[in-house]
Amino acid sequence: MAIPVSAATFRRIMNLWPPLLFSSIKIEKLAPDYSYCRVALRERPWNRNINRSHYGGSLFSMTDPFYALLLMGKLGRGYRVWDKSADIDFIKPGKGRLTAEFVIDEATIRQVRQATADGSKYLPKFVVEVKDGRGEVVCRLTRVLYVRKVFAGQDKKAA
Repeated sequence: MAIPVSAATFRRIMNLWPPLLFSSIKIEKLAPDYSYCRVALRERPWNRNINRSHYGGSLFSMTDPFYALLLMGKLGRGYRVWDKSADIDFIKPGKGRLTAEFVIDEATIRQVRQATADGSKYLPKFVVEVKDGRGEVVCRLTRVLYVRKVFAGQDKKAA
């Protein structure tokens, strides 16, 4: 499944998507070729925990769809891409404006295409760090995606 619009249009649409909008999560930059994305989380009363730092679920949410979306944008039609698993390592309380940057390089795309060329599933792992305004790491997330090439006439369900 490919993303059927330009990166600029997709960024605008995603910034209005309720799970991001109402969580104060914003895509600040999305490269036209889907190789890079920067996301910010603004601190609001509704996304703070009892300790007056960012709620952990908000930190998790700000990284949720982005590697899968970038990979869909880079691979184009003919691939099934899903989030498979994720874990989070909280390093220090997150306060103020937080950011996360996602990068998918051409070597990764080649590796995915090669691993899925015969229709096999592939489970690439990506690590993203969420940083505060001073550039200090607040948490580190590891995300595993499910990727499979889908051939014409193949059942559309993921195995």
